[in-house]
Amino acid sequence: MFEIMKKHGRIENIAIGQIVPNRFQPRTEFDQAELASLAESIRENGLIQPVSLRKTKEGFELVAGERRLRACKMLGRDKIEAIVYDISDEDAAVWALIENLQRSGLSPFDEAEAIFKLVSAWNIPREEAAKRLGIASSTLSNRLRILKLEPKVREIIIENKLTERHARELLRIEGEKEREEAARFIAAKKLNVPETEKYISKILEHRKKERKTPKYIVKDLRLFLNTFEHAVEVMNIAGMGAVSTVSESEDCITYSVSVPKSKAFRPAGKPAENSAAPVCIASAPSVI
Repeated sequence: MFEIMKKHGRIENIAIGQIVPNRFQPRTEFDQAELASLAESIRENGLIQPVSLRKTKEGFELVAGERRLRACKMLGRDKIEAIVYDISDEDAAVWALIENLQRSGLSPFDEAEAIFKLVSAWNIPREEAAKRLGIASSTLSNRLRILKLEPKVREIIIENKLTERHARELLRIEGEKEREEAARFIAAKKLNVPETEKYISKILEHRKKERKTPKYIVKDLRLFLNTFEHAVEVMNIAGMGAVSTVSESEDCITYSVSVPKSKAFRPAGKPAENSAAPVCIASAPSVI
């Protein structure tokens, strides 16, 4: 594609006021200090590399070179050297993305959003998009996965200059609040990727153990006292003459059950009394 563009491109001096931004520009943030430095370089040495444009009905649309265009605007220039190409919307989007991928400073989310727009807007299969961008299909899929992260988590990653691999590790955690807390910890401790992987693995292992260990919450002792009283009732139905007492001290509550030995055991060979008595089974209520 680029060889064809080079053959048909022509260098012109274009009025900056006629140039509109690239609709497919993946970069959303521009470092003002870097732009000022670039502007000073252009002032001293001139524009070494022209920007790339394409002709539209309204004028010209920027294809590549937004930093150079912004720097020239900072210098107050009316015109800029540009190479004008006759290319499609799709090719303009691909070229803008590739130019930014080859530069540093593009956030992983800007990159992922640009790839997503490229794949969805032009209905390009992922395999074809990966081939045109010069990356593996698995790499493209991994970059798209991080778009599942919530805005707050993305903000933490961008502000602290964390990497795409940090973002992918955070995807292992379920829950927006939990992800945000983990992202803040990673940023505060300045964890690298291997350290982040270990940290998140510990979180997941801890949660796995918590799920395996049931938790019982005792809300009212009366639930258990009712169970004891029921057990005493069953013993008395069986003719044991059980007596229950409850006493309370400063530190604890004591529940005791007394059964006369003469009624607690049946002599050998003697038939059981109250054989017609109903069978009662004491069961403790489920308290969760």
